[in-house]
Amino acid sequence: MNALGKDDVVATVLPDPGEATIGSLLGFFASHPKHRVTFRYDGRTARPGYHVTEVKAGAFAALDCGANPESWDEIFVQLWDVDDSPEQMTAGKFSAIVRKVTEHVALDMDARLTFEVSDGILPMQLHRAAAPEAVEDEIVVELSARPASCKPRDRWLAEQSKSASGCCGSVSAKCCQ
Repeated sequence: MNALGKDDVVATVLPDPGEATIGSLLGFFASHPKHRVTFRYDGRTARPGYHVTEVKAGAFAALDCGANPESWDEIFVQLWDVDDSPEQMTAGKFSAIVRKVTEHVALDMDARLTFEVSDGILPMQLHRAAAPEAVEDEIVVELSARPASCKPRDRWLAEQSKSASGCCGSVSAKCCQ
């Protein structure tokens, strides 16, 4: 494997603006430490006894389908959706778990956030988190499947939307060649 040279340009993959980061989640939770945290995914609600079984940080370097070098940091929170306890986790407890992780692992609070969810029977599925919402004494975090994407196409579409305000017509991208 060849290392990148000093003249190579590496695109940094940023979280989608509609997605929560671990920093935004913890910031919201700090304002509601006693609220119960409910995760919803695949049309259902995680059971009250769910566990946060792992929090990990990854630094990734890749080559996208357009032969562009990419890099990004990502935080993974593994949720085990079991009914092991009648007690539902509070925002304060979730935050304490992440704080404990930060004693041993550096977490980029602005990194892309992915939830790995499984009930212990079905395989883990990757989800992204929407911004949390407070509803009475509960915080609801909607998780949705993390889709694959073509980064060159995504960048092209973002450039087009910036430069073509009010333009009509179909949009196509040149990528994945």
